[in-house]
Amino acid sequence: MSELSTFWHFWVSAIVIGSMLGCAVLLILTSRSEKYKEETDQTTGHVYDGIEELDNPLPKWWNMFFWSTIVFGFIYIGIYGIGDWKGFSDWSSHGQWEKEVAAAEEKYAPYYAKLNAMTVEELAQNEEALATGQRIFASNCALCHGSTATGSVGFPNLTDNDWLFGGTPAAIKHTIANGRNGAMPANGLKPDMTSAERTDITAYVLSLSGREGSGDASKGKPLFAQACAACHGGDAKGMHAVGAPNLTDNIWLYGGSEKQIEFTIQNGRAGVMPAWNDILGEDKVHVLSGYVYSLSQK
Repeated sequence: MSELSTFWHFWVSAIVIGSMLGCAVLLILTSRSEKYKEETDQTTGHVYDGIEELDNPLPKWWNMFFWSTIVFGFIYIGIYGIGDWKGFSDWSSHGQWEKEVAAAEEKYAPYYAKLNAMTVEELAQNEEALATGQRIFASNCALCHGSTATGSVGFPNLTDNDWLFGGTPAAIKHTIANGRNGAMPANGLKPDMTSAERTDITAYVLSLSGREGSGDASKGKPLFAQACAACHGGDAKGMHAVGAPNLTDNIWLYGGSEKQIEFTIQNGRAGVMPAWNDILGEDKVHVLSGYVYSLSQK
């Protein structure tokens, strides 16, 4: 965790300490006023539903409670610090977490060393490795790809054989370790595409998987070759090098209805998968790769 900048260090400190001092000053000022030293029958003038608010001082126990919280606040800051100052104890929750992580890594280092001696294919056949990989997946990947790894709109299904950047063990490991950036430009390589042309291209794309659209697929074919084939290929079966999907298998990352396909063509798409190597470490990435690879090996 990076330290706060000088500005934010002073800003946080000023807000916290200033608020505590402000409360103390308010208590002092009200306690010194003759008006608030004893109970009175006078009211503040506030009346609601026949109930009048008396203009009395705070109960002593309440006043002492306020003072005790202010004193506790300064003691807490002195022990644990504020902003980038760590206090006299030199303890922080982040530092404690780092120590626990270091202890866990030392404890499990032999276990991961054993798993890392296996290839991704061997990990995919090892029950112990799969159980470990599944736990890593559930903690880090399930949020996007789902607990069953079947994905959702914009997040690929990892249990089939449709891979944007390749489904080999090496490709999967590279994807997890380094992340991916997928980008489809609006209207492909034909920025001046008209609405009618988009409808025709959509009809052609639908025909590739045996469906029909409202446009003219025969007109859409040459337009596809002009605007889309550079990435998706002349046969529309995609290209792993740029993450262009196969358009002939009726598997759709952003939805396969005519309306959704035309929206994708018109507006483009941009998908980002984060790199996990610096987050999980190489050992866990290797084990996770074995688990992900196993999902599509029926």
